[in-house]
Order: sequence, then C-alpha cells, then structure tokens
Amino acid sequence: MPIPLNVLVVGSGVAGMAAAGAMHRRGLSVDIVERRTHSPAGAGLFLPGNAVRALTELGLGAALGADGVPIHRQRLRDQRGHTLAEIDVTALWDGVGQPMGITYDRLRTALVDNLPLPVRTGVTVRALTESESGVEVEFSDGSGGRFDVVVGADGVHSELRRIVNPQAEARYVGQICWRFVTDNTADIDAWTVWLGRGATFLAVPVGKDRLYCYADLSTSGPVAVTPAGSSLAEHFSRFDNQVRDLIARPEATDAHFSGIEEVTDPAWRIRRIILIGDAAHASSPNMAQGVAMSVEDALVLAESLSGTGEIEQLLEGYRQRRLPRTQWVQARTRRRDSTRGTAPVVRNTVLRLAAPRIYERDYGRLRDVP
Repeated sequence: MPIPLNVLVVGSGVAGMAAAGAMHRRGLSVDIVERRTHSPAGAGLFLPGNAVRALTELGLGAALGADGVPIHRQRLRDQRGHTLAEIDVTALWDGVGQPMGITYDRLRTALVDNLPLPVRTGVTVRALTESESGVEVEFSDGSGGRFDVVVGADGVHSELRRIVNPQAEARYVGQICWRFVTDNTADIDAWTVWLGRGATFLAVPVGKDRLYCYADLSTSGPVAVTPAGSSLAEHFSRFDNQVRDLIARPEATDAHFSGIEEVTDPAWRIRRIILIGDAAHASSPNMAQGVAMSVEDALVLAESLSGTGEIEQLLEGYRQRRLPRTQWVQARTRRRDSTRGTAPVVRNTVLRLAAPRIYERDYGRLRDVP
C-alpha cells in the first residue's frame, strides 16, 4: 500500500481549513500552520448555492443548517429604498444548494470542528528548499520538516505567492469597504442591497437576530477615505432611512475597513508549491464567490492529489482544471463592477427589466459541478 502524501497547508482560513479537511478525508497526511495566534473576527458571509454544495460535500451540511440562515430572495433597491427587482435564489440554485447567510466565525468554527487535526498558530514559513523528492521547510519557530506538497492558502497578501511568482501582487480594484455585524432589529428577511452611484450598501441575515452589513465606495485609491465611522455616515447620508439607521449603530463605528483587491496571475504553482483560494485568485465580492471558489479548490485539489502519477503532474492537472472556472468568475465580477459608474436611471431601468436574466447569465454556469 503506497505511503500517503505528506502535505503542508499554510494558512488556516476557510481555504486552508477546507483543503486540510478534504485531503484528510482522502487519507493524506496534513500539517497546518497559521502565522496569526487567533482567528480574525471577520464579519458575515453570503453563501450562494455552489458554496453550500461544496461545504456540504466537505461534511458541513448539518453545521450550516444549525448556524446559518436560509436566504430565499435577493432584493435590489435604489438608494432611496425603491425595489428594482427580486431574485428567487432558491429557484436559481435549485438542485445545487440552498443559499445561506452565516457569520465568518461560525463557518470557520465548523471547519475546525470538522477536522481532527491541530493548527500550529504563531508559526509561518521562513524558508523553502525544493528538490526532486519534496520540499524542505524551515519554520519561523526554528523547527523544520520535509513535505511532498506545500499548499499556500494564506490569503490575498500571500507570502507563498512571492515564492511562486514575486511579480504577482494583489491589485486594488477601485473600491473601499466597511463590514460589520449588528442586531437585526430591522427584521430584514432577505439579502437586500441599496444601489447608489459608485456606492453600495448590503444587509444579509446571518444568524438568529443577526445582520451582516457591507458598504462599499468607488475611489481612486484605498487611502482616499479614512476608516472612521463618520466617513461611512457621510458617504451614505442620502441613502434610505433603513440604511442610515444601520450606519448609526455602534458597531458601524468600529466597522472593519479595507481596500478591495484582486489577484489575477495564472501561475499558481512552482514545482510542488500550489496556491489556492484568495492567494491564487482573489476577486471583488460582488458575486459572493470567495468561499465557493476556495472550497471548490480544496475539494478538487484533494481529488487531484489522490490520483496516480507524478506529483507535479497532479498539481498541474489541478491548476488546468480550476483555472477556467476561477477566471470566468473574475471576468464576470469585473464586468459587474464596471457598471458601478453607470447613471442610476440607466442601471435601475436595466435591473427592473432584466435582473432575473442577468442573474441566470452570471450564475448559471456555476451550477455545474467543478
């Protein structure tokens, strides 16, 4: 019986934990390191049907049912609160998975609980030396080890990506955002977005009486606006009363603030080092495909490494299989983002007339199993 591959996963976010779980389930030997000593609080997540399908395949169906909130409709409004369209996402994803809202910390906890493996925190990779027989790794705590494969799941600012391709930097896409979770005293019962000119406010139920709020703004640079709560209120002062009430919450003052970046370099690997998730193909969040692409990556990578053949060929087969799907998502995402500067009267008319067709066009291909 062949000895199972020994795999190092760098990063314990959704992509890393999903990859470790998928490979462990297939009998591979997995080690996980994480440079942080605690998990980031994160905020909330909307999981489209293909994300739910992938997480269910990973064994998290019951956890999603216990901790998440089914999202049956996506409601699009103008900035004053007038409804432009409603999308029946239960029907859109019929046969794939029921879309859900969940907090980041509940999803990551479910991933951790689903995986009987320890995570070495406060540790990252200091140096890598590759040979035909594997990868010698020196860790930041002075320890070391030899691995057959190293998986870079360390996010949009991946340190492993600098090894794969030092020129493959994350690129600012022209948007800044605020994220926070608050009580759902407004009784918002659907994924609901308010659309302004170059500004968006989204509210998604993510748990019992909990609401995830996300606001973004088009800017020329990520430092054009300070992260202060007053800036958030100022830039959304002409939005619907419901939006202004949410922005007035104490949680909005301490909202997580960041620029939005993408990663588009298609290399992903060098010999036995492979990138997955945001480290390989981060996108703006307007299609909500970050978790879906990461967990799909994890499942396909585990399947690929369970095959027969040379390890580098298996990794290249994985890259070739995943690249078209992730590039398609990024292309659709950029196209959707490109409409942000459209005059509201034009955009609103298009959404009133064609929103269901647009959603079917943008998500229909993702109904297919990756």
